[in-house]
Amino acid sequence: MEKRILGAGGLEVSALGLGCMGLSFGYGPATEKKEAIKLLRAAYDKGITFFDTAEAYGPYDNEMLLGEAFAGNRDKVVIATKFGFKNGKTTEGLDSRPENIRAVAEASLKRLQTDYIDLFYQHRTDPNVPIEDVAGTVQDLIKEGKVKHFGMSEAGAATIRKAHAVQPVAALQSEYSMFYREPEKEIIPLLEELGIGFVPFSPLGKGFLTGAIDANTQFDKNDFRNIVPRFTEENRKANQSLVNLLKQIAAALQATPAQIALAWLLAQKPWIVPIPGTTKMHRLEENIGAASLQPGSSDLANINSALEEIKIVGERYPAHLAAITGK
Repeated sequence: MEKRILGAGGLEVSALGLGCMGLSFGYGPATEKKEAIKLLRAAYDKGITFFDTAEAYGPYDNEMLLGEAFAGNRDKVVIATKFGFKNGKTTEGLDSRPENIRAVAEASLKRLQTDYIDLFYQHRTDPNVPIEDVAGTVQDLIKEGKVKHFGMSEAGAATIRKAHAVQPVAALQSEYSMFYREPEKEIIPLLEELGIGFVPFSPLGKGFLTGAIDANTQFDKNDFRNIVPRFTEENRKANQSLVNLLKQIAAALQATPAQIALAWLLAQKPWIVPIPGTTKMHRLEENIGAASLQPGSSDLANINSALEEIKIVGERYPAHLAAITGK
């Protein structure tokens, strides 16, 4: 698979990464451990070298999965993990105090069975801790060899600029897809200016852009999409026009809707690396197929003009989660 560079520090990763959260957390029951490890190793065998986890996924289970899956070839993969919640639990609020960042780094190293973290993200901006202190703490961890690169997630433009002035930011991870294009206004131009890579999470709109979800879909009782306004039955019906557009384009290019959605993202900038997640082998293979799909400039122009006509309905997070999940 083609490689891409995140940030001025030269962090080289596969053009598509794998978002690992869903193997342990967020979308219903966790995948059985043996099957999860099989999927992770298959992703590597098929060309993916960039794997995204966090202490909060589980909590802790997801990091341990990656530690076990890649214990034998740690130097061949790039592992990104995250700090920033109390006790690794999103329900307990934010904690980016320097002492917590250090404690998380030490615990993550053990769970990942490694002596360095390739990319260490602040999971969400903590309003109680100056971002300069956060960046400075990660800088110290980099000097100690425990961390290679600093990342941020869902941070605003002013915060990114302040952090980058202390310790260069290699990558910003935020939601971006045909289903959520807010970063195009302010964030993408800023990343281009500062030389920061962009790692879109939910690049398939939390599964909506695959075409496998419609107004009648029933989610598992533990699936967080049950509380997402954009995924109410009414809003799924209203947003179906985007999926219909994707299906149309996919048929013309002999691809799937998911592949078109990922190929569109990859075509936006050469420093964008989406991290679709999946628990299914056939979806993994489908997503990987997007990396070699190259829509022509006229295809992209047609997609963009069609997207301008579509208005997405519904907020991407419920109001009570807005503080810890970004806008």
